[in-house]
Amino acid sequence: MTKDYGASRAKKLAMSRDHRKLDAFNLADEMTVRVYLATREFPAAETYGLRSQVRRAAVSVPTNIVEGCARESRRDYARFLEVAFSSTREVIYLVDLAGRLEMVDKKKAADLTLFCGRVAAALAALIKVNRPRHSGTPSSP
Repeated sequence: MTKDYGASRAKKLAMSRDHRKLDAFNLADEMTVRVYLATREFPAAETYGLRSQVRRAAVSVPTNIVEGCARESRRDYARFLEVAFSSTREVIYLVDLAGRLEMVDKKKAADLTLFCGRVAAALAALIKVNRPRHSGTPSSP
């Protein structure tokens, strides 16, 4: 018996989904850049508060898409997409809150929230086609 020292697993991973080909990833990446640029203007007192929270949530979206793409099972892939979707919804809330607190221009916050909605929609569509189906169980609550 010869040992492959993980070569077969490496081959499978090399053939994994390419996140760069997903519209949802590219939108999420752009969202993250926009969030970072918008939060530059936050007050210094928010360095470890709202600015940090919204940036972490934004980075979580494309990061979870990338990690999900590297998973072998469809179930794991869908789970990471769901986490990315949840983080997108968190970003939407935090950007809206920042606008209401006047930490960012309300028009800029509204535009960014609208863009985040596009990310959420792209992720929702991707989740729908990748969610494992169970016989006899409804697909939505």
